[in-house]
Amino acid sequence: MAEQRRVRIGIDTGGTFTDVVALDEDTGELLATKTPSTPADPSAGFMDGVAKALDLLGGGTAVSAVSHGTTVATNLLLEGKTGRLGFITTEGYEFILEIARQAVPDGYGNSYFWIKPERIVPADLVRTVGGRLDHTGAELRPLEEEGAAAAARWFRDRGVDTIGVCLLHAYADPAHERRLREILRAEHPAATVSLSSDVLREYREYERSMTTLVDAAVKPGVTRYIGSIAARLEEAGAGPGGARPPFLVMKSNGGVVSAEEVVNQPISTVMSGPAAGALGAALLAGRAGYDRVLTLDGGGTSTDVSVVLGGEPGLTTEGSVGRYPSKIPMIDVVTVGAGGGSIARISPEGALKVGPASAGADPGPVCYGNGGTEPTVTDAHAALGRIPPHLLGGEMPLDTAAAEAGLAALGERLGLDSAQAAEGILRISAWNQANALRQITVQRGLDVRDFRLVAFGGSGALLLCPLIDILGPAGAFVPPDPANVSAFGLLSVDVRNDYVRTRVARHAELDAAAAEAVFAELAAEARTALRAEGFGGAEEPEGIGGIRLERSADLRYFGQAYEVRVPVPAEALDAASADAVARAFHDAHRDLYGYDLRDDAAQQVEWVNLRVTGIGRIRRPEARTLAASAESGADAALTGVRDVRFDGDVHPDTPVYRRDALAPGRRLHGPAVIEEYGATLPLHPGFTARVDASGGLHVTSDAANARGAAADAAAASPGAFVHTAAATAAEEVQR
Repeated sequence: MAEQRRVRIGIDTGGTFTDVVALDEDTGELLATKTPSTPADPSAGFMDGVAKALDLLGGGTAVSAVSHGTTVATNLLLEGKTGRLGFITTEGYEFILEIARQAVPDGYGNSYFWIKPERIVPADLVRTVGGRLDHTGAELRPLEEEGAAAAARWFRDRGVDTIGVCLLHAYADPAHERRLREILRAEHPAATVSLSSDVLREYREYERSMTTLVDAAVKPGVTRYIGSIAARLEEAGAGPGGARPPFLVMKSNGGVVSAEEVVNQPISTVMSGPAAGALGAALLAGRAGYDRVLTLDGGGTSTDVSVVLGGEPGLTTEGSVGRYPSKIPMIDVVTVGAGGGSIARISPEGALKVGPASAGADPGPVCYGNGGTEPTVTDAHAALGRIPPHLLGGEMPLDTAAAEAGLAALGERLGLDSAQAAEGILRISAWNQANALRQITVQRGLDVRDFRLVAFGGSGALLLCPLIDILGPAGAFVPPDPANVSAFGLLSVDVRNDYVRTRVARHAELDAAAAEAVFAELAAEARTALRAEGFGGAEEPEGIGGIRLERSADLRYFGQAYEVRVPVPAEALDAASADAVARAFHDAHRDLYGYDLRDDAAQQVEWVNLRVTGIGRIRRPEARTLAASAESGADAALTGVRDVRFDGDVHPDTPVYRRDALAPGRRLHGPAVIEEYGATLPLHPGFTARVDASGGLHVTSDAANARGAAADAAAASPGAFVHTAAATAAEEVQR
């Protein structure tokens, strides 16, 4: 019997399409495809993707692992489909959710009409229990077990089956919470319970309470979803020998975890899909030579943006999902409702608005012909000729006439024809995306001009040229198979688990040996979890299948309400290495906030949280290089011409190119349209795209190129004034 070919599959479920990438583990060959998402039952679209990939690969293929990026947890929270949720906390702290934090969005001056959102748990579904720990974990009063049992029965009798538990100072000692869980299991066996000491073992009671309640809220839905997929994979028997292949789920922190483990920490998946996209884009941009980039993941429902510095997306523990704050580590992603399915409408004030509401996959944009009646961003692109009259390589024909009719009806109310309405929609959508990118750069003290813009996702490159005009980045990059970068990212990330313990101490009084003991305890937890998932042996090699541990700590100046995370060396912590960590904190504080207080003798550094990240190493897809051939020039790539409208003008006979036939080193000048399976790049007049050795597209503005060339000449010549004037003239010509 011939040996089966082994592949790993990455599947990212979006609002409109489910993206699939399969990696042949022997040859390194990648296959990318898409299937429509199935919002009513996302697991059906998932299995459709697996089946399509296996069909395209042919017989004799076994799936060695499946990695999945999902928005199930996020959608449950955003749509409020979390069911009734109960909360148990320490006696006297029943209003912790109501008190929350003394903060409003954008400051009081800009939020005069802000209304405090509803609590995740209403006041009448909060119960308290007696018992008390201090901040060190010492027991001041024992847990009142009869009161805990009464609370459990109270929830049982009212049919509240999902309960979050957050007792005061449980981060220091989880004994009271764990005993309370035993009582809940005895008195209310049907209850799904989340403990704060399991979800987030660090201080700040409000944030810990909210994070625990978010975990509890999504646990039933995520458990059902993951269980449904696991059962379908078992039934399909696509793994080696007809077994179920290992099933991994993307976490918000940039790692993956087994399906068996994710049901114990469902909150870790709330930014699953966007995290995979940011990591995949960072890897591909790094291979193209860019380590400072802005990622722009354009999908059907939304666009996700992030900052990559030094080749790695930023991490945050100050994120949120909708109106719910969450302290879990997650890739720092900002989302805006500006995707291909974003609906255009007229506001009560008579202005044209785009998003955040989306047509999704069902019924989808008007041009899909599935019953959609409201024009979307995709309809605008179709009406202007910027995307082909079909999607997915011809699998999905578009009804361009229906899109034009919908746009004409919308434009009539604004005094515009259909083409003007379409261009207005795209202009607004581009500005929505630009504002999201400014939020993660300008508002954080970063200069957009220092970064490359990496556009991917099904709709990510469609507005790339207008974004370059608006923001003026150093350039832009569209990676190969951009529509499947998130699915590709799922195949390029390691298994990753985070462990944290609060240990507040002034630096001058830090007990380094005690801190090292906490690090050792966290490291042991990380190793145990990774070994249970098949990583590392006695040797724990650094290579594939090995375990790596990363240590860090959150430090602050005494009196501050926020911390800065800095790395901690792997060797045993002592006074000298602790001083080195404190110096690194001063440096990081200056980088982030523009100042430090290292020379202020009265200002003390304080240690707050100790962290260990356990990483299980997996094999990443290898970089590929295109082979140039006589048949892969621009003429071979030219598939036809069509009328395309750019910036108010129709450009007849605009050339249309097939991306996979473009030879490395080829340069294309706009106007042009570059098409591929799942994505399109409309190259506006005044822009150039260059193909690199891997098939990536590097897009630049001709005007910016002229300015750069003139500036270089000016720097090298004493006649700087003359050359600068020439640069200005060149810019005016380009305009």
